[in-house]
Amino acid sequence: MQVTVVLEHRFVQTQDGATWTKIAFANSFWQRYLDVFDHVRIIARALAVEALSSGWQRVDGERVSFAAVPHYIGPWQYLRKRFTIQRVVREAFRPGQAVIMRMSSPIAAPLETYLRQMEYPYGLEVVGDPYGTFSSGAVKHPLRPFFRWWFSRQLREQCMRSAAVAYVTQQALQKRYPPALDAFSTHYSSIELKNTDFGAAREFEQTATMFTLIIVGTIDQPYKAHDVLIDALGISSQRGLNLRLLVVGDGRNRLALEQQVRQLGLSSNVFFLGQLPAGTPVREQLDLADLFVLPSRYEGLPRAMIEAMARGLPCIGSTVGGIPELLPPEDMVPPGDAVALADKIHEVLSDPQRMCRMSARNLKKAREYHEDVLRERRIEFYQYVREKTEEWIARNAH
Repeated sequence: MQVTVVLEHRFVQTQDGATWTKIAFANSFWQRYLDVFDHVRIIARALAVEALSSGWQRVDGERVSFAAVPHYIGPWQYLRKRFTIQRVVREAFRPGQAVIMRMSSPIAAPLETYLRQMEYPYGLEVVGDPYGTFSSGAVKHPLRPFFRWWFSRQLREQCMRSAAVAYVTQQALQKRYPPALDAFSTHYSSIELKNTDFGAAREFEQTATMFTLIIVGTIDQPYKAHDVLIDALGISSQRGLNLRLLVVGDGRNRLALEQQVRQLGLSSNVFFLGQLPAGTPVREQLDLADLFVLPSRYEGLPRAMIEAMARGLPCIGSTVGGIPELLPPEDMVPPGDAVALADKIHEVLSDPQRMCRMSARNLKKAREYHEDVLRERRIEFYQYVREKTEEWIARNAH
């Protein structure tokens, strides 16, 4: 049986029809669905390009195909192309396929409506929270309050109507978007850590005079709160801390952040490394750092933080989304509070024994996201979606 997977990620396609990604969802990601299904059909946005720079990874391949939805960025472009998007999505689906939608996703909405009209079963992988995505400060858009209400309401209804729901969090997303009482429900992260992803517990010395912070995440929208971290870095520098910051990731807000860095006189302290390919290049930067900081305004379950924890890095995060499932209260700060973040950075870096304890604890927590631990729950979810699809096919065979 083929499984059709709908998601909101932006891919690119070259003139030969091949599909590529630079951040996530390369071909290796889709192999997990092939544990249960015979073929994976991906439905997502794709931007046509003539050539690629280095660092891109192939998506499609043997038993993995791609249906390209017209590329768009933001709600306005989606609205202008919505009828074409709806047509492409519906044409890519054929009864007899299992359907899994990675939510929340405007692309998936027309397909979900179509399936509901047919009483066709489908599964959801809830990987994001529109209530947080469109929170104040996370997105700058005049219709932000409406989008927050509309997309949150839509996801709640979709979860209540689906046959099976898998969440990336253990509790956070389930509370806001509960499944139906008779639905199959489980949780597993999108991340799959292998043995090579793990480092060792760190040792920190009292004699250290300079510390390296790191943040990994998109700069397309302000929800990762790079601006808050840069403000906290400025406050910490004024207090006499000798810090440098590695920024891994790229996006349209980079110029504004670079201007903020210059205005604060931090140009010699902040290094924008751009978008790095997943895997070894990111791990190498994590290994150079002393502290991972993610002061997000909203989160699902941050993959980058789990990867940092697996390298034995002490981590500071904000009290949003799934971060409280990863870090204890003493390692978190309220979102949007640069002073509190600066205080926490100073508190952690001034106590090397605490940093050693944080390193060991984070490494232990990250092992809960080893591929062997998550695979069993994920396969159980896939099998349930397949069985429900087969039952629908049997009932409607005549």
